[in-house]
Amino acid sequence: MQVALQITFWICLAGLFHIYVGYPMLIWMLARLRSQRVDKRPLAKSISVVVSAYNEAAVIGRKLDKIIASDCSDQIVEILVASDCSNDGTTDIVANYLDDRVRLLHFEERRGKPAVLNDVVPQCQSDIVVLMDSRQELEANSISELIANFSDPKVGVVSGELVFRAPEGNTTVGQGIGMYWKYEKFIRRHESQIRSVPGATGAIYGIRKELFERIHDLTILDDVVIPMQAVVKGYRCVFEPNAVAYDTPSQTTTKETLRKRRTIAGSAQLLLHHPSWILPWKNPIWFEFMSHKILRLASPLLLAVLAGANLALDEIPLYRVLLAFHVGFYLSAVVGYWFQMTGRKSKCFGVQLMFVRLNATTLAALWDALRGRFTAAWQKTT
Repeated sequence: MQVALQITFWICLAGLFHIYVGYPMLIWMLARLRSQRVDKRPLAKSISVVVSAYNEAAVIGRKLDKIIASDCSDQIVEILVASDCSNDGTTDIVANYLDDRVRLLHFEERRGKPAVLNDVVPQCQSDIVVLMDSRQELEANSISELIANFSDPKVGVVSGELVFRAPEGNTTVGQGIGMYWKYEKFIRRHESQIRSVPGATGAIYGIRKELFERIHDLTILDDVVIPMQAVVKGYRCVFEPNAVAYDTPSQTTTKETLRKRRTIAGSAQLLLHHPSWILPWKNPIWFEFMSHKILRLASPLLLAVLAGANLALDEIPLYRVLLAFHVGFYLSAVVGYWFQMTGRKSKCFGVQLMFVRLNATTLAALWDALRGRFTAAWQKTT
């Protein structure tokens, strides 16, 4: 019995190590050994921009100003604002915007972003379509840096970089988001250098129009499904760190947890809508997809089994020491939580709290996915 428990313990530990440490280290090493460069050059092609909007009256005017002010503005032939049943004045602002390239596509029924994109993208006039949300701010060169990657005929999708601006009075919540996002970007950057990223950031990404396929109207992660559909056709999805979009992270635990639960539930939904992607002979980036998107869903189970096996083996000196580390780790997360609740910063305990909260959120998200709690119609979280 003890042998079986020990094997279980080390399998779970190895799985967790691969998910959070081993995989990032492996792709970092592979990127150094066999990086695939993108033939990136200025691209003199026309561009269609699609901005998804739901009740964005507070920001849509500024967003359009930023797009028009892009250094490649003369290449932008149209800006399609796709309003998913907005009722706060967003449509009036767009309809009265003083640039003929701006076109409002308003949908009277609220169906969600995937259904809106299914209707709007086929209407685009250009071969290159840049998709973005309304809230985030752009740099003047964000779009030009993004589309320059399409000079490489192997590139089908290009993801921009989402940068979080920490507001004044930033707490452990904001710090945790910042640390997690830096970790995510490290992974994406090196995945891009090896082969492809299994997804893009919805804040700003581009696709060759010919590669766009309709997605399921109930899709939660359109910014994963749309790029992956291009990848399975043999094209690359690359990460462009100079195509920046700025956002402000959620400053409350409730809002950030809800946002993360929706994202993780979307990852679980991938298994339902696209089961072939977990087959290595159907997915050109199977290893990246499984390691980055799917195996993380098993993390809470691995942690629970690991803890149970460790408790059952506490009579063995080695496992007694490991149990002490186990308990210490979770206690440090509790301390981090205390810092958060008191509105204080904590560099020492932020990572532990982030890890525990991420796995608790994953567990809740799996339950959400089973119940079908989340729909494709997005809600504001900041």
